[in-house]
Amino acid sequence: MDLSFTDEELAFQAEVRTFLEKNLPADVKDCYSRGIHVPKEGQERWQKILNDQGWLAPNWPVEYGGTGWSAAQKYIFAQEMGRAAAPPPVPFGVSMVGPVIYTFGTQDQKDYYLPRILKSEDWWCQGYSEPGSGSDLASLKTSAVRDGDDYIVNGQKIWTTFAQYANLIFCLVRTNPDVKAQEGISFLLIDMETPGITVKPIIGLDVEHTLNEVFFDDVRVPVANRIGEENKGWTYAKFLLGNERTSIARIAESKLRCEHLRAIAATEKMNGGLLQDDTDFMRKLTRIEVDLMALEYTELRMLSKISRGETLGAEPSLLKIKGSEIQQRLTELLVESLGMYGAAYEALEVRGRRNDKNFAPDYAHGPMAEHLYLRAATVYGGSNEIQRNIISKMVLGL
Repeated sequence: MDLSFTDEELAFQAEVRTFLEKNLPADVKDCYSRGIHVPKEGQERWQKILNDQGWLAPNWPVEYGGTGWSAAQKYIFAQEMGRAAAPPPVPFGVSMVGPVIYTFGTQDQKDYYLPRILKSEDWWCQGYSEPGSGSDLASLKTSAVRDGDDYIVNGQKIWTTFAQYANLIFCLVRTNPDVKAQEGISFLLIDMETPGITVKPIIGLDVEHTLNEVFFDDVRVPVANRIGEENKGWTYAKFLLGNERTSIARIAESKLRCEHLRAIAATEKMNGGLLQDDTDFMRKLTRIEVDLMALEYTELRMLSKISRGETLGAEPSLLKIKGSEIQQRLTELLVESLGMYGAAYEALEVRGRRNDKNFAPDYAHGPMAEHLYLRAATVYGGSNEIQRNIISKMVLGL
């Protein structure tokens, strides 16, 4: 296994770093570096900059708009994006449904949807989880009954991120209730403007509106909007989840958080000295950094396997478990480092209407919101308990 970069790869790293320094909008960087969700307008503006450079979808095949980069170049790009506090593209289009469409979709579906994803003309959301079907996704009950050239869809999805912005949703539906759960599911692309769709907000612990409930009441969806074969949607769903879990570790972002914590520790005062002099705090941070280093080398080993054309096993589940746990530990420590300043959460627009002085340091805005939001990191993308079951089956044969 060779984990070192070639001269050409180092030159590519310098190119990416220079591009990000010159082109990443300051307001987008500020928002993302604080752990706050970037507004839709800022996210779309940044995605269009990436697409103009040809870098929005590095993992896509070249014929559909991908970069043709090697596995090492993709890794370098992801690391430099994290280092620069550059938000990745919203995953639902680029990382999730896009690969499903170009792998399993019809030519008409590829010709229509893929260019629109690259141009950020469509905003997608994910219709997987239901009130009684989260980690046990195959038990979903949202139904799609064939009626001529359409399906009639009825049911409910929940925890649907950014559904309030989305004009399209990719949805798992039950098309055959009389077979094994995994064998009666289909994968539909649904226009969110279709009559019968209702979106209701779920306000999270971070006091932000990112999550939603989506209700389907006799929603008519063309059969032409189905991906692949009827009742084969579980195959496409698993393919999508594999892509999601590979990218969910967010190692580069966690490395940036570690650097941020060390900078705070060198500034914040505690017991007449600096926070960096507190052995208990620094021991917690160092342990996270060691675990993060181990996770990074696990990702590099996975990269080496991909470069050799080998098939991945339980690696995505390993990355998901450890990556999400490290994210949570980092935000907990970040809130701890701020003391009383980290206890309260106020949005900037709220502070703007106040006439009292804000005594907290500037970097205190955002950590509490991110900490609260990331309590769900070990649940979304497939709960860590389910990932451990996958590992026990694939690695230990249990």
